Amino acid sequence: MTDRQEFTQTLVVTNADWLIALLGNHDKNIQLIESNFDVFITNRGEVLTVSGANEAEVATVTQLLRELLHLLEQHITPQTMDIMTAIKMAKNNTLDYFFNLYEEVIGRSAEGRPIRAKNFGQQQYIRAIDKHDVVFGIGPAGTGKTFLAVVRAVQALREGKVKRIILTRPAVEAGENLGFLPGDLKEKVDPYLRPIYDALYTIYGREHTERLMERGIIEIAPLAYMRGRTLDDAFVILDEAQNTTIAQMKMFLTRLGFGSKMIINGDRTQIDLPRGMKSGLIDAQTKLATLPRIAFVEFDAFDVVRHPVVADIIKAYNTPNEA
Repeated sequence: MTDRQEFTQTLVVTNADWLIALLGNHDKNIQLIESNFDVFITNRGEVLTVSGANEAEVATVTQLLRELLHLLEQHITPQTMDIMTAIKMAKNNTLDYFFNLYEEVIGRSAEGRPIRAKNFGQQQYIRAIDKHDVVFGIGPAGTGKTFLAVVRAVQALREGKVKRIILTRPAVEAGENLGFLPGDLKEKVDPYLRPIYDALYTIYGREHTERLMERGIIEIAPLAYMRGRTLDDAFVILDEAQNTTIAQMKMFLTRLGFGSKMIINGDRTQIDLPRGMKSGLIDAQTKLATLPRIAFVEFDAFDVVRHPVVADIIKAYNTPNEA
């Protein structure tokens, strides 16, 4: 028997189907929430009870359950990803914006499935893309930077805001040796552009993507191919920008033409440049952060939309080792 004070809050769910969906198969949703907060969640009939030693945490989890219930009221059944999104937003004090994520469709997949922002960081990123000519998305892998940029590029093309999509990245090796791969530079770097291809295939389908590439409406190329060009009426995405040199970043940014938009994505913790060479991404953030028509959006481990353990791994690697 413990003498610590316990706080409780209750939530009444009168719809039996909603209650089952909220609990999850074999209570997996409740177990997921309990594993991320120091609370216990029990149900008797229509009543869900949240209890714990921390009053603020009990209140947060109760609000989280209300937000999930709000989804059910709108005929959206929460899946594991939705539960994790709510948990991350609760921990990041952005839970008030949770339901807003489901109100805005930012694009559709090749099968017609709606694509929405999965967390507050992604929502801020999308809004920055809509409002600014140049946007830097900076943060760890798995936060959806590339995918969301491609979604917005496709939307802009469909709406006639741009005439073409250009996707590029620097040909810097991440522990591999491009010189031993067959083919020309583009053929060598294509495997490194796979996340961009995957995003396009999700939205357009493989056949339609390849037709657009054959017609030159979608261009995927190494960063070196951008030199000497002016990119008018284009939606241009630079991926893996942490591996640009200062000169390459300047070259890329000055390609921006009329009617165009540029998205630059990178992760400061994954720089593969030779030792002693400064990243063009870090340099650009220092020099351009105060310019009004350029936006910088920072992602962190809370914004990772892969398996829940990925965020834990990222945080562990970003925590300095104790001597």
